[in-house]
Amino acid sequence: MPSRIRLEDRECPLSTTVEHVGEWWTLLILHDAFDGYTRFDQLQQSLSISTSMLTTRLKTLVADGLLERRPYQTNPARHEYVLTERGRSLRPVIVALAAWGNQHLAPEDRSMILVDAATGEEAEPVVVDARTGRRLDDSDAYVFTAGPAASVLMRARYDELDRQRPPRDGARIAQPSAD
Repeated sequence: MPSRIRLEDRECPLSTTVEHVGEWWTLLILHDAFDGYTRFDQLQQSLSISTSMLTTRLKTLVADGLLERRPYQTNPARHEYVLTERGRSLRPVIVALAAWGNQHLAPEDRSMILVDAATGEEAEPVVVDARTGRRLDDSDAYVFTAGPAASVLMRARYDELDRQRPPRDGARIAQPSAD
């Protein structure tokens, strides 16, 4: 199957992430895994997904290191699919996607909400900078720029974007060294 990533985006973390988790069924399988579903039949019943599609998606999730395939029965052989540390690290992404979806619905139209397990109170997930605690949804306060491993093409992209941005406090965005 040909890649959906454009040649110039191969190093972009967003593009490569979407390559791993951007499929409709992948996100739903991961969501079910976060809810504790680990067995093939549980996932198939929960998602109403075909056997062949679920098999394909699970193989990909295992190959990508997001799920681990573990035997739980020997006769007949049966396996469960358990989140790896890498897979568990996607939970904030799934939570943020669900929160974004709920943000655009009236409260009475929400079929699933995130709540505090201890109090039952609805949570309002936001993505913040761990260093400052500031929300990251302000596109004027936070922008992408080329990182240390950026190729010439990626640096050119962000150099151009930087030239188009108004200076902040009289300075341009600092570009990481190519060293």
